Amino acid sequence: MWAWRQLRSLYEYFVLYGGLLFFALICLAWSLPASVLRHLLPKRIALRVGRYAIMLVFRTYLFTIRASGLVKLDLSALDTLRDEPSLIIATNHPALIDVVLVGSRLPNFVCVLKAALLDNPLLGGGASMAGYVRNDSTGMLVRESTVALHGGAQLLIFPEGTRTVQQPVNEFKGGFGLVAKKAGVPIQTVFIETNTPFLGKHWPLLKMPEFPLTYRVRLGKRFPPQDDVKTFVADLEEYYRRELQPQKDREHA
Repeated sequence: MWAWRQLRSLYEYFVLYGGLLFFALICLAWSLPASVLRHLLPKRIALRVGRYAIMLVFRTYLFTIRASGLVKLDLSALDTLRDEPSLIIATNHPALIDVVLVGSRLPNFVCVLKAALLDNPLLGGGASMAGYVRNDSTGMLVRESTVALHGGAQLLIFPEGTRTVQQPVNEFKGGFGLVAKKAGVPIQTVFIETNTPFLGKHWPLLKMPEFPLTYRVRLGKRFPPQDDVKTFVADLEEYYRRELQPQKDREHA
């Protein structure tokens, strides 16, 4: 039994950190040629190719870790959004893997990223080719997001602005409501549910989680943009708090 537990631990360690290394390598393998291709291809084609390639990178990584038996995924709800026109996909943000979960199912999505990540050789080439949005300032975020949405993209935004620290969600930022108003597109609410704090805000990278890791994505209501952004954002925050309560609490709410 002791030997079995040791082998199990080695396997889990290999899957977890070998998987992260594999993810970094495939991101780099695409980012380097993408940094050149985005200057050679017509912009419209570059955006389409760049977004589809990132979806394939994300899907390859998730397929690999799922095959290990240590990670269980239910992302099928996102498939109904694949052919939708421009919209904002707003989701809670429990862990770093959230972008990968959503992006693995949508071939025309863009994401708001920190400027440091867009300038990083590991991700920058691919993200720039796909037309990802910099968050240097609220003004730039709104402008670039509106351009992407008017170009037909689906924009992934985390209303909390960072990974969740205070359960069930942090206080919402107002930028996504302003983007919806300026672009005139609806907000599709999405909920990521997981059984683990792994890769959360304060999770040490070398700390092993409990397995299996499970991630489930479900769709919520779709909201049209509103002129009163402050009230709209507050109402959506309350909606997320209700929806992310345990099932038994939602039934009695």
